[in-house]
Amino acid sequence: MDIIIRNTGDTPIYDQITQQVKGLILKGSLQEGEALPSMRLLARELRISVITTKRAYEELEREGFITTVPGKGCFVAPRNLELVREEALRRAEEHLAAAVDIAKTSGITLEELTHTLSILYGEGAI
Repeated sequence: MDIIIRNTGDTPIYDQITQQVKGLILKGSLQEGEALPSMRLLARELRISVITTKRAYEELEREGFITTVPGKGCFVAPRNLELVREEALRRAEEHLAAAVDIAKTSGITLEELTHTLSILYGEGAI
């Protein structure tokens, strides 16, 4: 499981792990029923505290992305990925609507906003 941790920025490490694991599940890189690395192994690989990986796994379980089987480990939970994707799209739309409001009141053109979004998404210029 490829997880990249950034020590710079405001995003806590447990949240970086949570978001990346969610992304791997939503993209299908982690399949339903697939085992995740143990909390200790992941902590060792990322060179972070076990407490941090425990918090990330607890968050993933609370949100229904993984299940924990006592004595066996953590596994990707069965989910309706289309519903999860729809929820993510809804949240993205909310943030984009706020960005559009700010852009309109600040005189930022649609072209400038689209260019910025393209850069942030990692696509470069349109």
